Amino acid sequence: MPTCLVVDDSRVVRKVARRILEGNGFTVQEAEDGQVALDACRKQMPDSVLLDWNMPVMNGIEFLKALRREFGPGNPPVLFCTTENDISFIEQAIEHGAQEFIMKPFDADILMGKFAQVGLA
Repeated sequence: MPTCLVVDDSRVVRKVARRILEGNGFTVQEAEDGQVALDACRKQMPDSVLLDWNMPVMNGIEFLKALRREFGPGNPPVLFCTTENDISFIEQAIEHGAQEFIMKPFDADILMGKFAQVGLA
């Protein structure tokens, strides 16, 4: 069963993502900010990360940079999921190692479609 770490400061978003992912055969862990997520990755690397941009303590791009610096490029696949829709945010996410970019709000079709694009669904 594939694993996904859902990183978002919103409990509601984490709950919605968890419901969709678990309904599609994933085991889900949650983190409320990038630092908690990085600590979770150090303990056990997930197969994928669904990552918010705007969070306290350590935001999404800071987490992504730290993850890639510590564990190398490309693994695990990171899917940014955010309300930030400016092209500069998308470019920055891809430049620092994200595989996909999902706009909030999302539904099961959008989320699972993006996971399929990175070979995880």
